[in-house]
Amino acid sequence: MELYPWVVLGHVVLIILALGAHGVSAFAMFRARSETDRARLAAVLDLSSAAVWTAGIGLLIAVLLGIIAAVMGGHFERLWPWAAIVVTVLVFVAMTPMAAGPMNGVREALGPRGKDPTAGDPPAPPATDEQLAAAQARLKPELVATIGIAGIIVLVWLMEMKPF
Repeated sequence: MELYPWVVLGHVVLIILALGAHGVSAFAMFRARSETDRARLAAVLDLSSAAVWTAGIGLLIAVLLGIIAAVMGGHFERLWPWAAIVVTVLVFVAMTPMAAGPMNGVREALGPRGKDPTAGDPPAPPATDEQLAAAQARLKPELVATIGIAGIIVLVWLMEMKPF
């Protein structure tokens, strides 16, 4: 039995599952921008955090399986797997500060939730409604989604067409 097709299958399945989880976080970013009820906003942000962790673990394993598949298939002699790695890194570097930073800003504006303050430090008070709205206004889900979708399209093209 040849192992290579199974490694590729695992890579593809994990990418699909990870992108599904990541999509939950992306949609949460759209919702977080407009949610005015603090309790509902906190729930949206909690869902987003859980989805990002799930997506991150899935993507990490998928990338490792992709590298193993590329080695097994002798693909690193060609340029397309290297281009796929570069695209993946560029998308990660572009999306992380555009998504994680503003989402964390909204989390901070909500104030501490379920965390023990560090010894001697009182918890920061929640932001005013105006400060929270300003943090939400910094969310740019359309831009983040556009970068992510463009990255997916380029990666699928590279892996399906193997152009170079």
